[in-house]
Amino acid sequence: MPNAFNFNTSPFDCLSLAERQLVRDQLDIAYFRPGDVLLAPGVAPEHLFIIIKGFVQQFEGGGGGEEHVATFGPEDTFDGRALVAGKVSGRFVAAQEVLAYQLARGAVNELISSNATFSAMLFADLSKKISALAARGSQHEMQSLGLARVAQAGVRAVHQLAADTDIVSVARCFAEQRCDHVLVLDAQAEPPRIGLFSSNDLQRAILDGRPLDRLAVGELASFNLVWVAETDYLFDALITMIRHKVRRVVVRQADAPDARILGTLDQLDLLSFLTNHSYLITRQIQEAQGLEALRLAAAQINALIALLYRGGTKINLIARLVQELNAQLFERAWQLIAPADLQANSCLFVMGSEGRGEQLLKTDQDNGLVLRDGYTPPADLAEICTRFSQALADFGYPECPGGIMLSRPEWRHSATEFAQTVRRWLLMPTADSLMALAIFIDAHAVAGDAMLLEALRAEAFKQVLDNDALLARFCAVINAFEQGQGWWNKLLHLGDSHGQQLDLKRAGTFPLVHGVRSLALAHRVAATSTVARIEALAAQDHLPADLATDLIDSLHFFMGLKLKTGLAALEQGQQGGGIALDQLSSQDRHLLKDTLGVVKRLRALLHLRFRLDML
Repeated sequence: MPNAFNFNTSPFDCLSLAERQLVRDQLDIAYFRPGDVLLAPGVAPEHLFIIIKGFVQQFEGGGGGEEHVATFGPEDTFDGRALVAGKVSGRFVAAQEVLAYQLARGAVNELISSNATFSAMLFADLSKKISALAARGSQHEMQSLGLARVAQAGVRAVHQLAADTDIVSVARCFAEQRCDHVLVLDAQAEPPRIGLFSSNDLQRAILDGRPLDRLAVGELASFNLVWVAETDYLFDALITMIRHKVRRVVVRQADAPDARILGTLDQLDLLSFLTNHSYLITRQIQEAQGLEALRLAAAQINALIALLYRGGTKINLIARLVQELNAQLFERAWQLIAPADLQANSCLFVMGSEGRGEQLLKTDQDNGLVLRDGYTPPADLAEICTRFSQALADFGYPECPGGIMLSRPEWRHSATEFAQTVRRWLLMPTADSLMALAIFIDAHAVAGDAMLLEALRAEAFKQVLDNDALLARFCAVINAFEQGQGWWNKLLHLGDSHGQQLDLKRAGTFPLVHGVRSLALAHRVAATSTVARIEALAAQDHLPADLATDLIDSLHFFMGLKLKTGLAALEQGQQGGGIALDQLSSQDRHLLKDTLGVVKRLRALLHLRFRLDML
């Protein structure tokens, strides 16, 4: 066997030296003319094929009902599933002259038995392939935000005092126990409650004016505690701290009937374990006294994303953290720009991927503002909103080309006016109004009174439900970027299309996200994130369980691939764009074909569910 075999391609890049030698010893090379059948239905295969040159088409179905389901090109492998099953289910035909390696079935079976990753990448479903790669690629498992648990971060034991303990005694406890906080038990409350008093609260005790030896700690303790379980992911604890703007959470035993308190987790301890800078960014945002300070904090978010991604943190966890950081950033900017009465009588919200919690690197702004009915906004409201949009642009979030920003009059209204706008989108649907509705359904409140937004979203759901014609038109937007089989040809014929780029949003992300959004709207699923919608739809049997799993995996793969190419572009000082197909690794190319195939399955389901062929 020639030494030219490329072991850097999937699934052979995971083999040991001994396993590679086995491959070399069991390989042959075969030639096929155009039209030759390499594998036929029902045949027991003897080899695994690895294409060197040319293309092979796979057809499924019998007689005149055969359907072209896949094309394999250079460095592609087939048909591992047939080897395991013992027979071929489809027909594999040479589309042109084909030169291919043939690896003997016995060698393949030996590799499957000895190497789980090879087995998964060869014939497993999409979920197992991605899991195998994740397990293989994580070099910092215990350091990873996605894998570490709260109990691993060094939960501090905490002392508990009665609510009637005086402040002098509390200070003495701080000194003797070398701690800076205690839990406070108020046994007289009904039901009894637990609070927390820290060294930061001593200042309030001194300023109170009463003698400290007569001042009960229960009067100054905070009883609005934030809790996490010892088995929670450390990443979830970090997000909880950011969301509630606290630097310490109380840890309790998981699944305990009495929820026994184990101690507290301080944000500094958490960060010393995780060694990342999210806490510093959060603190800079919260303490910023001007827009310039916020701009400096915003500039660090991309670096944090790169750090987490290269450390093995899962894409969905990175996206959740980014959503929380962005929400903090936008809220603080709004607080610095808008007067207090405007903040109290409005709701600032974000939409699109930011609203769904699927945003990673900074992209266009998508936001709006709903005002409380009866409230008279400042005369310079337009100027305030323009300043906010400009501030976000200065932070690195470009203005939306479609004008979906609160700086535009059409995206800032009173609650009644906004409700009328939503009804107009529904009663007089156009391509633009249906896209506006789609973006709005993903809205997520970041500042002000969130109930103002929720009332509007409820109105939208009420108006659209049971209107099959409208739901069909809403779903049909998945075809707005229809590219036929163009993306598939680009993906496969890399040798003939050097420099070709795939618009991943049009080919994969958008039809997946909007298709799921359409099903969620039709079945009254109020969740805003795509994953939560998929899980809810599967739980209600509106999506097959296997398709639901593959959709979630596909979405995260698309997000990860987009992030990888975006970070590479930033390092080179370029703007992120399409996916350069000829620069994809073999693994990414194989997974991209699998995930785009999942999107194709979703499209077929949507066409049946909403009868899109009737439009």
